[in-house]
Amino acid sequence: MNTNTDSSKDTIWTRQNIKSLDDLKSNGVYRVKRQYIEEQFRDIAPFYINLYKWFVHAARSRVYIPEGIEFPIWCSVSREGMLSPIENTIAYELEVDKSDIIYFDGNKWDHVLNHWYIPRDKKDAEAYAERMRLLGLQETTSFIEGKYANFYPMEKKIVLDSWYRIFDIDNWNIYTTQANIWEIRPDMIKNIYYYNK
Repeated sequence: MNTNTDSSKDTIWTRQNIKSLDDLKSNGVYRVKRQYIEEQFRDIAPFYINLYKWFVHAARSRVYIPEGIEFPIWCSVSREGMLSPIENTIAYELEVDKSDIIYFDGNKWDHVLNHWYIPRDKKDAEAYAERMRLLGLQETTSFIEGKYANFYPMEKKIVLDSWYRIFDIDNWNIYTTQANIWEIRPDMIKNIYYYNK
């Protein structure tokens, strides 16, 4: 639940590596760097890096993103939906100008992670399934990367274009609605939650 009383700001929460405090202290700002993603995801980091870069590109036409930003900072829209601190992490409670936040549907983001088509509605989902059936394709996750990536450019485009629907939130709620920002500055921080064993 958003506890902010300033209508031009929203309160959001994010879990980050505890080293983010060092960035804030030395640089006056924290931004996600490629190195952080590589440390977190290791062998599968390239997969996430590509999708995060797509997200930043897609978001750029909807919200101002400061120069030099490569990756988003994932946030929860409620304290209840916040990822609690685990070892070597902290959680920030932030008060952020609404104009600096982009909201999206976390369930639809799961479609992006799986390289799935995001339908507009049930009727569109059925039409897409029929399209795949007529093409004789049962496996529809390989248009982006995989065995079909170079053989079905139109299908790849259809899937990629559908991903922009993550910004269409059909059911706003504190668990599936998510937020992204681009940097954390000290003036945004309302509270810091530390890991307790």
